[in-house]
Amino acid sequence: MTPAPANTSSKRRIAIQAALVVAMVAAFVLLTGLLDGNQGVSTSQLLSQPKFPLANAVPGVLLALLLLVLTRRILFSFGLAYLLQAVVYGVNALKVENLGTPLLPSDFRMVGQLSKGGLHILGSYLPHSAWPYLAIIAGAALIVTAWRLEPPLFARRTGGKRLLAGGLAGATLATLLLGVPGWGNLYNGRKLWLEPWSAAATTSHSGLMSSLVMFHLQDRRVKQKADPRAVDSLLASTGDAVRARMQKPAADGTALPDIVVIQSESFFDPGAMHGYENAHLTPNLTRLEAEGMSGPLHVPTYGGGTIRTEFEVLTGLSLRYFGNMQFPYLQLNNKVVPSMVRALRSHGYETVAIHGNDPTFWNRNTAFKALGFDRFVSQSSFPANAAMDGKYMADSAMTDEIMAQLKDSGPPQFLFAISLEAHGPYDVTPKDPAARDAIPVPATVAAKDKVEVQNYIYHIQHADQELGRLAAMLAKRNRPTLLLFYGDHLPGLTDAFRATGFVDGQEMLSQPGTWLLVDPRNPGNAQRVDMASWMLPGLLLERAGVHDEAYYALTQVLAPSLAKLTRAPGAPPAAEDAQQKQFDSEMASVAVLRMKGKLDKHLLASMLPANTAVAQQDDDENQSMPVSAAMGIHR
Repeated sequence: MTPAPANTSSKRRIAIQAALVVAMVAAFVLLTGLLDGNQGVSTSQLLSQPKFPLANAVPGVLLALLLLVLTRRILFSFGLAYLLQAVVYGVNALKVENLGTPLLPSDFRMVGQLSKGGLHILGSYLPHSAWPYLAIIAGAALIVTAWRLEPPLFARRTGGKRLLAGGLAGATLATLLLGVPGWGNLYNGRKLWLEPWSAAATTSHSGLMSSLVMFHLQDRRVKQKADPRAVDSLLASTGDAVRARMQKPAADGTALPDIVVIQSESFFDPGAMHGYENAHLTPNLTRLEAEGMSGPLHVPTYGGGTIRTEFEVLTGLSLRYFGNMQFPYLQLNNKVVPSMVRALRSHGYETVAIHGNDPTFWNRNTAFKALGFDRFVSQSSFPANAAMDGKYMADSAMTDEIMAQLKDSGPPQFLFAISLEAHGPYDVTPKDPAARDAIPVPATVAAKDKVEVQNYIYHIQHADQELGRLAAMLAKRNRPTLLLFYGDHLPGLTDAFRATGFVDGQEMLSQPGTWLLVDPRNPGNAQRVDMASWMLPGLLLERAGVHDEAYYALTQVLAPSLAKLTRAPGAPPAAEDAQQKQFDSEMASVAVLRMKGKLDKHLLASMLPANTAVAQQDDDENQSMPVSAAMGIHR
């Protein structure tokens, strides 16, 4: 029998290899749909809407093909790509469980925080069961076995073709990771399903991987541009009200007060939940609310993302107007950021941040310098025997450090303290488990969630006790002191919240938190006001007697209209009337110019009387000084 020609054998081998690759790609698509679990990308959708499951699998397939070209081992390559993808899905499941929202591209910035104190906090959310880790170990063992035992799919001598194929696969994957706009031809709202305001809705329809790519492409497209005409329109319509606030006279001979701001981790009044309406779990907050200003606080996050609220409070800038800034401290490149801190420092304040954690976590050590803090008292500066409760430093230790930092002489002080005790997850046994177990839980809360609710309330009761203790000590000081207290976001008790619901009828992502502003030495009358976190600095400056900051005065003029528009990502948008929509749209341009340091000449033009010449200002100047000086307002 005549042997088959060599080229026929070679073609048959190539056909078999190609069939194996196609089969592995098909298996990868099917298994990705199974792993994802969302109906929109399930295997049942391959015939009715094939682009959904195919698009969701493309990132993993590209990685697998690149590995195949590099290693020549098909089981190893597709197995490793699938294992890495499974880890991403596992992290997503943890985030959804604890924070109620799926992964976003900006979450991957947190990888760099693991070596900066982040592992201590973020590691707490890892599963306590051994099974997930055993599954990862088993998967890794299979991958290693495939690497050692699997024969190469094709010969090494195909080097030139491998180099070309590897270059193409690598370049294609790189364009996806870099967010090259061309990918938008597949990953967009017309081809797939994109809800720009809701990662959860997008993921449930389009799959996790497609959702990540679409939000990544969207973030790459977002360019923050200001419309000068919109800025001038807003300032023209609000100019009289802003001038009136800036011209309020300060009390004669009154020294500027010291200011203490407490950002209380995950604090809110449980009385907002059904089942706790009459529990009175935060008596000190209730008592102090009768002596000062307080009310609902609308914040831009839920269950986590502390620095989102923190950034808004320190700068007076709303993240609503910076849609691609999910983690501001990790994304800021400005060496100087306009802030309440800088405004107070220009009035002679010593500015100090206090936080009993690693200073590099969330990049606070760098961000606080840009924001204008003189000093950052972090974990290493606390006493070695600082009290702990549960996993983190107790709020009592923070109160002690605040009082240690306050001076009885010298320039006025601004202290910004960030608590940690009530940080999730809420499955760590506290210092006094008997006190924890005595806390009642509504019958609607499932048994698996009961201890988490008790742990949370245990810690925020301590926060409430420390609020009362701090207010009492400040009341005895010889120097005047303003105390601002607020919760950065609701805790991630998603299942419990769904079981109980809220008294006001809103769902958890729209649920406001709590804020309080009091003068402990001079209690006043109760005032109840809706505020957003980015409006608090303007209110605080006004109460402290600092009236020459035009931008912050503007935030107070707009507060009644815009406060309730602030929402956590994924929350349904708030209803807006025509005036709110106009103010909101115009304020977006104001915020962009403010961040860029280019708002000054617009403010100056709006504050001066008509027909007054406006000189060009250097963009790097202090923004408030030309305005206040032109109006005859002196510091």
